[in-house]
Amino acid sequence: MALSIWEALAVFAAGIGAGTINTIVGSGTLITFPVLLATGLPPVTATVSNALGLIPGSVSGAIGYRKELRGQRRLVLRLGVAAAIGGLAGAVLLLMLPETAFETIVPVLVALALVLVIFQPRISAAVQRRRTREGTHARSDGGPVLFGSLLLASVYGGYFTAAQGIIYLSLMGMLLDDTLQRLNAVKNVLAAVVNTIAALFFLFVADFDWTAVLLIAVGSAIGGQLGAKVGRRLPAPALRAFIVAVGTVAIVQLVLR
Repeated sequence: MALSIWEALAVFAAGIGAGTINTIVGSGTLITFPVLLATGLPPVTATVSNALGLIPGSVSGAIGYRKELRGQRRLVLRLGVAAAIGGLAGAVLLLMLPETAFETIVPVLVALALVLVIFQPRISAAVQRRRTREGTHARSDGGPVLFGSLLLASVYGGYFTAAQGIIYLSLMGMLLDDTLQRLNAVKNVLAAVVNTIAALFFLFVADFDWTAVLLIAVGSAIGGQLGAKVGRRLPAPALRAFIVAVGTVAIVQLVLR
């Protein structure tokens, strides 16, 4: 579909915004998806085009957080398997299920993730006190609970991706003993895995708009670097507040959409 110059600029700007937001927290799809719909793309075509276009942004954000990724190779590889499996399953579901299938559950998932993000410091402290009393230690990889939880979150990510990063951060924050910035770095890699796996599947079986894909790709790659510069400088409380703010906007938009 041919885009006017103004539509093309809007899609490009949305790509920059999505790449920036995705790198800091997630939910960039809530910027690009409505813009793609406004250009006249059908919902599934817009979703597929968006997934393809956001790959460079996810990779760019992960590169921007490479310092925080040091020493986390084993964790990233383990959770990356869950992300890949879940992302492929979600992509398949996108083409099989009706468009309204997730409309009820998605806002609930995002709201629960926000609650976990808000109370994560207190819950983590309580868990640490319990481990101290019992003489046990947190597993460095989060164990089967984190693997299974992230797999399910990645199914959702392959299906739609909105607020996927918030869900990842809430799960890892609960089950891993590490800083929010290092967890955010892992989140960016997992998001890149999900987007890439889903996009490779879509290339062979779904319709997409190459113009929209290229505009979002270039914009999101720029945004990924911007997001890394901003996000890495935010102290944990500010980053947590930003996550909650973006997540709240995401819930409102999902409910009203």
